[in-house]
Amino acid sequence: MEKPLSALLVTLIACVASWGDPVAASDTIKVVVRTTAYTHTEADHVKYGNKSALGTVLRYAPEYHSVAADWSRFPLGTKFKIKGYDRLFVVDDYGSALVGTRTIDIYFPTADRMRNWGTRFVEIEILKMGSFHESRKILAARANHRYCLAMLASMTSDNWYKTNP
Repeated sequence: MEKPLSALLVTLIACVASWGDPVAASDTIKVVVRTTAYTHTEADHVKYGNKSALGTVLRYAPEYHSVAADWSRFPLGTKFKIKGYDRLFVVDDYGSALVGTRTIDIYFPTADRMRNWGTRFVEIEILKMGSFHESRKILAARANHRYCLAMLASMTSDNWYKTNP
């Protein structure tokens, strides 16, 4: 009985340890997530226009698609593919409704395409984890917003965000 439990613990520790580091192509992580869709013309996004949390233009191009996520789960720069789709998706945005969830919000340039996607549960293959460090730096500068503070607090076990703006 002890052997299987210890093997499970070693596996879990290895998975958690690799979660924050870039993942080698041979060590990809596959996980099922809930996806939703958004566009820059939605009422709650109009004030940001077609800009991501980084201030860059949201992308829906053959090279990659922009997505928003809880950066404490899928940090800025995380790259993944959705099973059954020949596209690369990159986390370059976040959203207040995503905090504390495993939901990824996929950017679409039109409301029709957004509605067509709807809500889907999909398997994603994470090709490269983004940077928790870069995510923390950006969130620390925006900690006056409750959802940024919530993401930051779940990534940080100390007061790092108060001393490293």
